[in-house]
Amino acid sequence: MEDGRAAGFGLYLHWPFCQSKCPYCDFNSHVAARIDQRRWLRAYVSEIARVAAETGPRLLNSVFFGGGTPSLMEPEVVAGVLEAMRAAWPVANDVEITLEANPGSVEAGRFRAYREAGVNRVSMGVQALNDADLRRLGRLHSVAEAEAAFAVARDCFDRVSFDLIYARQDQTPGDWAAELRRALSMAVDHLSLYQLTIEDGTAFGDRFARGGLKGLPDEDRAADMYEITQEICGAAGMAAYEVSNHARPGAESRHNLIYWRSGDWVGIGPGAHGRLTLDGIRWATEAPRAPGAWLEQVEAGRGGELPRQALSLEDRASEFMVMGLRLSEGVDLVRFRALGGSLDAGRLAGLLDLGMVAAEPDRLTVTPAGRMVLNAVIRELMA
Repeated sequence: MEDGRAAGFGLYLHWPFCQSKCPYCDFNSHVAARIDQRRWLRAYVSEIARVAAETGPRLLNSVFFGGGTPSLMEPEVVAGVLEAMRAAWPVANDVEITLEANPGSVEAGRFRAYREAGVNRVSMGVQALNDADLRRLGRLHSVAEAEAAFAVARDCFDRVSFDLIYARQDQTPGDWAAELRRALSMAVDHLSLYQLTIEDGTAFGDRFARGGLKGLPDEDRAADMYEITQEICGAAGMAAYEVSNHARPGAESRHNLIYWRSGDWVGIGPGAHGRLTLDGIRWATEAPRAPGAWLEQVEAGRGGELPRQALSLEDRASEFMVMGLRLSEGVDLVRFRALGGSLDAGRLAGLLDLGMVAAEPDRLTVTPAGRMVLNAVIRELMA
């Protein structure tokens, strides 16, 4: 049975704490006055050992410290996690070890210590190169602080990425084009460029529901900004390899490619999701979101009771298609069929006629026009 091992094996570790909660954020992040970091390290190490006993000696291709704000972790905690990881699994010679950082928590000494621990890639949450918009987004740093932090990261690591959000309040296509060119002048090898989305359960979501979030661009203006993004990044040699991610050739995020290619990954920490193939069964794992609940369950030796669900072949094929369509490389139809997947010929023909997708015998890709309405394309294909 097709098990996705060729797509790689990774470890995702969730650090759930932030200095403040951003109004647009629906991630599992929490503000805490005091954190016993050694206690958290013991729990992470315990879970790594427990899961490794299940997976056996699989070759680990990537590690990703996400959050929250992992750059608030003490370097000794990061080092301890990576030591446990190396004891648990054989590690690829070119393993990618990424740590997310916020500019306000970047210190040169701390970053050098992360590098010495084994981190070799940083992803920085810059979000805007405009001080007024940073304040609107609830960010604690200024543009000057972001640039200084980025310089530190670039000095410490060969691979550095940062995030920007566009289609912000009162932003024009011209504003975004100028900001994007400035970002590209700073960029090392990777940019993540996300359209602002208003999520339920966030401060922005509540404000939007009350009619208080003014100046958001309409669909046409947001589409213009998306097209500008593709044109400017493509001309700069950083074409999109995924809907929201741009990289120089060879600098794609290997960890995220495991997700999009439906590989296996271990998810450790509050709210962390994972996918594991064990004895031919692919499991979806999900940890409790509340940091205290996760910590207490692990400390009580009940990590093995964390929720997991066996995915049917139909679920696996659907997930493989939905995730793969996000990639510029598209979906490997041989693997899709090996999972028992099939597409409605009439719906596929309709999308081909509209120029939304392109098909070869063994591969299906979404065209540039289709990527602008990707969710609609996916709904039509998977209906």
